Amino acid sequence: MKKDIPEYKVEELAIAILPRIEDGIQDNEMWDVYLVNLKADTIENVLINSRGYGEIDGEQMKTTILRHFFNEVGPQQAHLIEPIQTKLFDIANEYWVSFTYDGYMYDKRYVFVRGSITEDNFTTIPVLERRGVMIK
Repeated sequence: MKKDIPEYKVEELAIAILPRIEDGIQDNEMWDVYLVNLKADTIENVLINSRGYGEIDGEQMKTTILRHFFNEVGPQQAHLIEPIQTKLFDIANEYWVSFTYDGYMYDKRYVFVRGSITEDNFTTIPVLERRGVMIK
């Protein structure tokens, strides 16, 4: 029965979006998206689906669904997922993460809603020790 299937909650995992820094200068058009493993253990078979959707100037917009796979992400490590253009901050950006940990499969959806990727929402990102927007 469904009630007999254990439901495990994703903890100590985050998606962070940070301004790209090249030669000490912040890029105003391209930022980077990271998966941050805050666990003391490695996670394995990490699959991430990313997509954007929403409305800009009264017109519906959807990005291509991108899929990323990493065999493992070590403890207290951040892994670059993809670059993101700043013009996409005007729509919702979704990252659906599935992974194996301690013999179980986990998944969680992280959604950066329209307008949430701004310096007003910056925090210090653990592991990377840089400022950006993060969802745990």
